[in-house]
Amino acid sequence: MASPREVLQLKKEKAKEVLQNDGFFRAKRVYVGLATCEIAAGSQPVMDIFQSETKGMPDVFVSKKGCAGRCNLEPTVEVVENGKDTVKYVRVNEEKARQIIERHLKKGEIISEWVIK
Repeated sequence: MASPREVLQLKKEKAKEVLQNDGFFRAKRVYVGLATCEIAAGSQPVMDIFQSETKGMPDVFVSKKGCAGRCNLEPTVEVVENGKDTVKYVRVNEEKARQIIERHLKKGEIISEWVIK
């Protein structure tokens, strides 16, 4: 019979495997706000764009995030890259989403006028 420590280690390894298979450990991670208030502000079409237009980008993981408590700045998108500061884009619409993909994710250019510090 496995010890509690061994059981915990097995669960940890299984969780890591699930995250790995989902792409969570990719070099670039994009989180689109999809809390109720963000959806009301128009985040679902933004999420749809990120999901569809990054499919051919194997280094990008796209997921949703919950409420950030900044309703006046929604929809929000966070871009997390290994070894870099998180970039938080605000008031993201469909056109901004496409620009974030083209300029930030593909070319490494942070679009500072859309970023909150």
